[in-house]
This record gives sequence, C-alpha cells and structure tokens, in this order.
Amino acid sequence: MGVRRGGRGPVGAVYGWVRGQSMKAKMALGAFASLLTLAAMWALVHDHNHFFVASEAVHAAGIMVLLYKLIRQRTCSGLSLKFQELTAIFLASRLYCSVIIEKDIHTVLDLLTFLSTLWVIYEMRFKLNSSYTKELDSMPRYYLLIPSVVLAIFVHPFLYRHYCRFLWAFAVYLESLSVLPQLRLMQNAKMVEPFTAHYVFALGIARFLSCAHWIIKVIDAGGSFISGSSSAVFWTPAVLLAEVVQTLILADFCYYYVKSAMLGQLMRLPSAHGLREAMDHVHIRLLQALQESLHLLTITVQQQRL
Repeated sequence: MGVRRGGRGPVGAVYGWVRGQSMKAKMALGAFASLLTLAAMWALVHDHNHFFVASEAVHAAGIMVLLYKLIRQRTCSGLSLKFQELTAIFLASRLYCSVIIEKDIHTVLDLLTFLSTLWVIYEMRFKLNSSYTKELDSMPRYYLLIPSVVLAIFVHPFLYRHYCRFLWAFAVYLESLSVLPQLRLMQNAKMVEPFTAHYVFALGIARFLSCAHWIIKVIDAGGSFISGSSSAVFWTPAVLLAEVVQTLILADFCYYYVKSAMLGQLMRLPSAHGLREAMDHVHIRLLQALQESLHLLTITVQQQRL
C-alpha cells in the first residue's frame, strides 16, 4: 500500500497523466523531453566529448551489475549469450582502433568493458551454463553480423589507417544492433529479472549519451568535418542514424523499466499485440530519422558543390 500512496504524490500524478495520453502524445512528449535534455546538456557542459566518455562509463557500470549478479546469485538466467558475444566483437574492434589512433580515456574504458564482457561470456559458457536458457536466445548472430560488415565496407569514416576505417564503422553498426538478441530473449521469457533490467536500462542511458555526443558534435562543427571520399561523405549521416536506431530500440524498454520501478513491480514486457503496436511506432520513427539524415546529407553535398 505504501507504494500506491507514494504514487499519489506529484511524481505519481505526472506519471498518471502521461499514462492516460495517446501513444502519439507520449511520443511527442518523449521527443520534447529528449530535445530539452539535449539542449540543457549542450548549454551546461562545455567539453561535449564528456558525453561519449560518460556513455562508455555507464556501459562499464552496467557490466559490473551483471558481474555482481553472476557472482552473488550464481545464475545467468535472463541473459543473452549471443548479445554478450556480439558486444565482445564490437568492443574488440573498437578497442583495436582506439589503441592505434587514440590511446586515451576511451581506450581505458573500452578495455575495462571488454575484459568484463569476456568474464561474463566465460561464466555463462563454462560455469553457469546450466542456468542459461538457450532455447529463448533464438536470434541468429549472422542476422546482425552480415549487415554490419556490408555497411562497413561501403560506408566508413576517413581515418589515418586504412583498415581502421572498416573496423571502426563495423563496431558502430554492430553496436547499434547488438542488443536485439537480449530484447528478443526477454520478450520470449515475458518476465525481466531485476539485475538484467538494470543492465539494459544502463545501456539505454549510455546510448542516449552517445547519441547526444554525435548530435552535438555535428551541431558544433556545422557539418564541416564531412569530407573525404564518397563513402566518407555518407559516414556522419550513417553514424547518426545508427545511434538513433539503437536509442529508439532501447527507448520502449526504458519506458517499461521506469513504469515498473514507479509501481514497485517486477518488470513485464508488453503482450505480443502490444509489442507489434510499439514496433510499428518504432518503424515510423526510424523512417522519419532516415528521411532527416538523407535531407542532411543532401544539403551537405549541395554545399560542398557550391
């Protein structure tokens, strides 16, 4: 009863009002809140590279939550091994490029996250494999690996070392899609365990910070860094779209996470019908993001020709 009485306060009243709105109104409110947060971050934080550092730090913190679960509870139920393996692949690619190009705080955070992810994979494969629900982890890895490789070949950044162009692009594309096996497993299981929910919610926060980093970077640079070969010209719209895709993929999960936390309940994902309806809205938002990216690309190319 204490949770319900608390829900009648200001926060509960706001949540109740938002809950009563239509899906279109919720999407508009979410977009407005995101833009407002983005504007505040742009105005208050002078060094906008801190957003990407914070994104990597939150991801590393999420991995620590997983390790705590594995060590204390000795179970990996609710976790997708395929997601962890895909995470290790894109982290290894990004870490290699970071060692060659940067050698800074990004390298340290990526190394920490990569080693922690390897530990999670080892625990799931050899120590706690009896609690791994393989039949629920049903999404094939090549569904995500092959498109990421193909995109990296045709659309990549202009970096100093030729081979790092493809590896970095591959890491960006794979990262934007890698969480799908985890979401599929949770949808198959219907119920989301608390530590798993905390971890995926941390990923959602990390993706928002990373997406904010790239958007603000484009705004600050005015698109002037879009140069190089024809594939490099497409790189900035492509990476923006990849960031937006992963942010939108995790947005619905974060909504249900916050909803469950406010009600003091175990997290449940929507029914199959509700999921299809939610995915329809996600597809609409993705198409809108794609149209905006293509519009930005068209303007940039026209400016370069002038």
